[in-house]
Amino acid sequence: MHAWVRVFAHPNALMVSHVRNVLESAGVPAELRNLSLGGGAGELPLGECEPEVWVAPHNADRARALVCEALEGPGEARPAWTCPGCGERLEGAFETCWACGAHRRD
Repeated sequence: MHAWVRVFAHPNALMVSHVRNVLESAGVPAELRNLSLGGGAGELPLGECEPEVWVAPHNADRARALVCEALEGPGEARPAWTCPGCGERLEGAFETCWACGAHRRD
């Protein structure tokens, strides 16, 4: 087993699965643990029963930032931008130009 680190834990297995999916879709390999230990609550320490998401140490900081953004939303609104492909002015929430499909560069 890898020396991975825990980046998220929650009593709701659906929430834990969602976080893992967010990480995986961002290219961060993640592993689910403790999905079936909920029945041990009361006999095992609470921290050892919650479903968890683990990642490799070199991905931990990025994973934590992605988890935070997924649960709380982006930290700051991004400014509007001008498409480098066609010059269209776009709102900050968009990553791709609706007119020509070019990606934001910043």
